[in-house]
Amino acid sequence: MASLYHRRLLPANLRPSSPISHAEVIEEISPEIMESGDDLGQFDSKFVRMWASIIIANDYPFDFFEDWLLRKVAKVMPPINVFKAHVFDLYLKEKLKLKQEFATIPNRISLTLDLWESCTTETYICLTAHFVDADWKLNSKVLKFCVVDPTADEICERIVEFLSDWGIEKKIFSLTLDDSFDNDIVQEKLKTQLGLQNGLLCDGEFFHVHCFARVLKLIVDEGLKVVSVVVCKIRRSILFVRGSKSRRETFKECVEKVGGVDSSVRLHLDMSMSVNSTYLMLESALKYRGVFESLHLYDDKYDLCPSVEEWKRVEKICSFLLPLWETATMINCTAHHTSNLYFLQVWKVQCVLVESLGGEDEVIKRMAERMMSKFEKYWDEYSVILALGAVLDPRMKVSTLADCYSKLDASTCERKLQNVKSKLYMLFDKYSSQSTLSGVQRTILDQSSSMPLPKSLSHGLFDQLVTETGKSQLDIYLDESNLDFCFHEDMDVLQWWKSNNDRFPDLSILACDLLSVSITTVASTRDFCMGYRIFNKYKDCMLPMNMDARMCTRSWLYNFVAFDGEDDDDDFEEMMNEN
Repeated sequence: MASLYHRRLLPANLRPSSPISHAEVIEEISPEIMESGDDLGQFDSKFVRMWASIIIANDYPFDFFEDWLLRKVAKVMPPINVFKAHVFDLYLKEKLKLKQEFATIPNRISLTLDLWESCTTETYICLTAHFVDADWKLNSKVLKFCVVDPTADEICERIVEFLSDWGIEKKIFSLTLDDSFDNDIVQEKLKTQLGLQNGLLCDGEFFHVHCFARVLKLIVDEGLKVVSVVVCKIRRSILFVRGSKSRRETFKECVEKVGGVDSSVRLHLDMSMSVNSTYLMLESALKYRGVFESLHLYDDKYDLCPSVEEWKRVEKICSFLLPLWETATMINCTAHHTSNLYFLQVWKVQCVLVESLGGEDEVIKRMAERMMSKFEKYWDEYSVILALGAVLDPRMKVSTLADCYSKLDASTCERKLQNVKSKLYMLFDKYSSQSTLSGVQRTILDQSSSMPLPKSLSHGLFDQLVTETGKSQLDIYLDESNLDFCFHEDMDVLQWWKSNNDRFPDLSILACDLLSVSITTVASTRDFCMGYRIFNKYKDCMLPMNMDARMCTRSWLYNFVAFDGEDDDDDFEEMMNEN
């Protein structure tokens, strides 16, 4: 445990190949080293950088090392202010690098807005930028983390200030917010402000993006109200087993008696009440169904077991929640995904809802009805942004959209396709026009060879610059055959656009902007944390300047990557996995 603990202190890029023992740590930084004649300043520079990196990467308090190291190295331990100064200096250097990067990339930046709340009820704003860098990699970086008055006018004013400070007020593509009333006002005011500076495309038509994490949570919460009784029985059954060591041992004995149970499977508890944890709880409980059904024979105090009919319902609920869990897992994973992947996930969710509406199980049908009402309110026609991202995936394009739309409702398929096409051509017209103003040479289309545009498009709106073939870059891209999913399942879409940048110089920039749009305001965490996030106590004591420097620098250097595979399982999981 000691070696694991010390290994986890280090960020991934500083971890040694083998575990660090406590003795090795002390030997490295013992006072005897200083007595050998090494310069104190050099020692401070070397180890303060390492300690500050540990503090930032793991989000530890500035005084973290005093608790377990100070007594051993008191003679050489720098004061806390040294750590603070180093972190702030690192913050300024990394901020300058990021500003220079924003100034050099040709594409736009999408934003997400999130709110945090301190123990003293102060509200903090977290503004994050999502963009494709010069290496054609998707990045997500926190731009600002500071106290703000939680009013629409104040939030809008501060965001405009932040964007101006970063020099990106005319490079914004979209802003992802949840759908609370105040946030709708924020996006409208911000769209007006940026529009006055000519900072938005198409009068801000693509500026506001709905947070699907919030939508997903709302529809799942609404549906689970119908089956709250059986879900509660499962939850209470797991809590019963976890209630004491003797009960856990009895449960283990029951597992052995029943037989045929894979005891390596964790028995989850949905403490966070998210779609992720609720699905995992029900799925894991199903694997132990026989054990729970027999547990009353070994513990006469257990009387919470669901009935046979309720277990069958749990099976149906798990099948129902599976695509929602997959979508939630994609949203919450530490790796940021390009927006093209979300269209099919949202489509799968709607397919499940539509299919369940026509099913025979009345309870599941009532779940689907309640969930569909929430889904349609926020995601009628999927938010065009997601559909545009799917079209710019060379494996999908318009044909995949057509298949998806027609399977849901063939009568509205053509209307939805024409709407998506018109929006895509409108956007591409802006990008190709801007490149022309920048000096990019094109050959003008001979009117006699022009390709017919969708009827829904206004005449003359898309008199675009085209190649010598008589077609625009967008026409050529859409006319080419789709790549086969079977052979390109794990394809990096951004790298495909990088390799085809010479063929589609304008369209590739548009692709970068659409593919970098974030579908959610939720940061990369293991569970949904909707609405406000709550600080722990030590952060509440920090100066706002230090808070901003720490949060931003951690984002820029480590991208909030968690140390996977080092979960602290509780006693129950440890007991179940004993030999």
